[in-house]
Amino acid sequence: MLGQTGSAAQERMVESLYSLAPGEGYTQSLLEGVRFMRSNRPLRLTPVLYEPSIVIVCQGRKKGYLGSDVYVYDAMHYLVLSVPLPFISETEASADDPLLAVSIRLNMATVAELVTMVGHGETRSNDSPQCMFSTPLKMTMANATLRLLEALRSPEEAQVLAPSIVREICYRVLVDEQGGAVRTALAQQGQFGRIAKALNRIHDDFAEPLEVGRLANEVGMSTSVFHVHFKAVTQTSPLQYIKSTRLHHARMMMIRDGLPAAAAAMRVGYESPSQFSREFKRFFGRPPGEEVREMKALLTLLPPERIEALAVPH
Repeated sequence: MLGQTGSAAQERMVESLYSLAPGEGYTQSLLEGVRFMRSNRPLRLTPVLYEPSIVIVCQGRKKGYLGSDVYVYDAMHYLVLSVPLPFISETEASADDPLLAVSIRLNMATVAELVTMVGHGETRSNDSPQCMFSTPLKMTMANATLRLLEALRSPEEAQVLAPSIVREICYRVLVDEQGGAVRTALAQQGQFGRIAKALNRIHDDFAEPLEVGRLANEVGMSTSVFHVHFKAVTQTSPLQYIKSTRLHHARMMMIRDGLPAAAAAMRVGYESPSQFSREFKRFFGRPPGEEVREMKALLTLLPPERIEALAVPH
């Protein structure tokens, strides 16, 4: 429980986010890797793709569905993903109480350094790695988040102070209740580490030809063993993961860059525009044009010239 002091910190976080995220969707902050999220309405079950990140919700509620597991992240719980992962998201929000959140992309070089420092890099044998989890928001994490939001209101403080606060937030994750499992995952140990390596390869090179057998070979596994461990981590098959990653990236290209469906299809590695359209509709529930029209207002990043306008002097 955050208590009375925590409630005051939460109110200040919400106040900051109202000015930092004036419009719906994702707003790029003054610091690379940190974005604000806002929704003034509830959102149905929607396929999403998150990078390795920390998501701290200050108002409203989101639920993530991965296989049979449900992850709640709200003002009392934050979400952590240690690998790039597609899942289903649901948002509870309204015009009077919009969802307000901050998303921090994990810098893996920073995390790797911290992992070696926390407990001398040791984890207990019963710390099973997790690719996704939600955990209670403690006062120390709430305070760090508030300081980050306040720093991101000033261009100078965003450059000087914000990076060290992000580092502190990563540290807070590693020493939290599920820190052992997170350290195991982020240290990329054992079979989980091999799958994490394959996931990052898919995430980085989604437009390239990606054969499951070659991916398995690259991480030192047989194809059959690779399938088993891949599904244990992602709740889906390698082929489905590759397909969903390409479709997510194509959707964002159509939204942000204004690409037509055929051009986006080619950009993410599809040879047949008709096959792309069929698979897109099957995955998102509606054809590309309709999906882009519906989601554009929710997912478009503010242009760079709007970012400076968000800087509010103290």
